[in-house]
Amino acid sequence: MANSSSNGDNQTSTKPPPLPSPLRFSKFFQSNMRILVTGGAGFIGSHLVDRLMENEKNEVIVADNYFTGSKDNLKKWIGHPRFELIRHDVTETLLVEVDQIYHLACPASPIFYKYNPVKTIKTNVIGTLNMLGLAKRVGARILLTSTSEVYGDPLVHPQPETYWGNVNPIGVRSCYDEGKRVAETLMFDYHRQHGIEIRIARIFNTYGPRMNIDDGRVVSNFIAQALRGESLTVQKPGTQTRSFCYVSDMVDGLIRLMEGENTGPINIGNPGEFTMLELAETVKELISPDVEIKMVENTPDDPRQRKPDITKAKELLGWEPKVKLQQGLPLMEADFRLRLGVAKKE
Repeated sequence: MANSSSNGDNQTSTKPPPLPSPLRFSKFFQSNMRILVTGGAGFIGSHLVDRLMENEKNEVIVADNYFTGSKDNLKKWIGHPRFELIRHDVTETLLVEVDQIYHLACPASPIFYKYNPVKTIKTNVIGTLNMLGLAKRVGARILLTSTSEVYGDPLVHPQPETYWGNVNPIGVRSCYDEGKRVAETLMFDYHRQHGIEIRIARIFNTYGPRMNIDDGRVVSNFIAQALRGESLTVQKPGTQTRSFCYVSDMVDGLIRLMEGENTGPINIGNPGEFTMLELAETVKELISPDVEIKMVENTPDDPRQRKPDITKAKELLGWEPKVKLQQGLPLMEADFRLRLGVAKKE
């Protein structure tokens, strides 16, 4: 039975988890592990699919409505006998037989979730309810990718999992922040009431190849602006901090959490902390030393600081990030150059 956390203290579910498919216990036929990845055509989801498909005992089903994801991210797997792609919106019921569910579906960029905030909170609430209902019906283990946004504009630094957060419930970002907080609540209620095997990852800022070029997140913004020869726009005051985890490290953390015995929530992120001005200077030096850095007005409810306490991830999962920002940025730059058709100057 997995260990769960209410306020940092380990607890145990009062009900046993639902039984999985009878094929799991077959004496004569060992079936593959069938894994559903919602949002699997997106940035992190597609990298997760790549890693899962490396194991020949895995069959992967991706469900995605392509609101922010793209088939291009999965083109290497389309037609593979162990891979299936379904155009599906998780706010609608999905009937599939699976053993594990990685529930990533949700727009994670402010540009997208502010564009349709009602859709965003429906994805977080109704989508999570649907995936938990599926997990209950087929006896699957389910992992939710929650977010560091559940901590809001934190009054505790760095943020441990025991911190309850400082969130505006009626702001322009609340559809995402509060939506993920409700999703975590639903996960634990299904765990306690129905014995569902759950895992919750609170993921911090992640970057790498396949990010949407104009998705409004700071790393992709700076790299795209530098490649286009535009000024790097830093929101005032520029001293606000973020921590950036390379996508391969993130995927490794998610898989370790799914395969482990702890429900979480567990922070998955890189504790290396940078101000926005430091990040802009780093990108400028890497790509285009001639571009200017321009200060612009900030958006409402922008957190002043964000840094994960990853003590739990180290102790319970044996996980910590390996890729430093100075190593990951050139890989992302190469991907953006390819997609934008911008050659590197000699």
